[in-house]
Amino acid sequence: MDYGRLIPVMRRLALEAGERILQVYRAPEFEVAAKADASPVTEADEAADALISAGLGTAFPDVPLITEEQTVSHRQAAATFLIVDPLDGTKEFVQRRGDFTVNIAYVEDGEPRRGVVFAPAQGRLFYTLADGRSVEETGALDPDVPGPRHSLAVSVPDNAGLMVVASKSHRDAATDAYIARYALRGMTSAGSSLKFCLVAAGEADLYPRLGRTMEWDTAAGDAVLRGAGGRVVRFDDLTPLRYGKPGWENPFFIAHAPGVELKP
Repeated sequence: MDYGRLIPVMRRLALEAGERILQVYRAPEFEVAAKADASPVTEADEAADALISAGLGTAFPDVPLITEEQTVSHRQAAATFLIVDPLDGTKEFVQRRGDFTVNIAYVEDGEPRRGVVFAPAQGRLFYTLADGRSVEETGALDPDVPGPRHSLAVSVPDNAGLMVVASKSHRDAATDAYIARYALRGMTSAGSSLKFCLVAAGEADLYPRLGRTMEWDTAAGDAVLRGAGGRVVRFDDLTPLRYGKPGWENPFFIAHAPGVELKP
């Protein structure tokens, strides 16, 4: 893959999809339907998916594309592919809480090599550069003209007092019990893949997820975190989270800055 060509395409499509999503988000009303698994879907999900899928298909026609909304493409795993969640955090979107994201990632040999995470309602854009380093872009966020960027780097954690970020919509007793094993200086919550980005930006040290996620939920944020020096490991054996699994479902995992003393 030519990363120098890939990154501008992913960035532009994420920004364009984010604008489509905000058009729906700002409307007085929008329809919410239920998918087969009972999760919500809106016209914003579908419009963003169509835009991103068309753009990636045109730019990279030979690379398999996996998206949350196109279930026909979920039947067969692959080693190298593009993977998209056009609107991660639909519950936050429906409740107008703001911390939903557009996620686009490129996976090669089971690893998320490059990714972009855009939170349109918050105006925060995170992505990996062609060389693999992760940045947050500020400014106008013009799809065609990159603005100022600053490098992301994970924290140097103090295990006597960690900052933890946890899910806003999927918090449960098991997660709280696991977090209680650590000494904390603070805890915050966020929706969608923003949790990975908070760890990547050094705004949190640890993000445990003891609940169901799919690869399109995590690949882009995982890529951003890895590019900032962070890690995403399986909860059960602390090996790196892999992609291209049959069924696209993730095991429980922990995203963290190196130096966090992970608890069993």
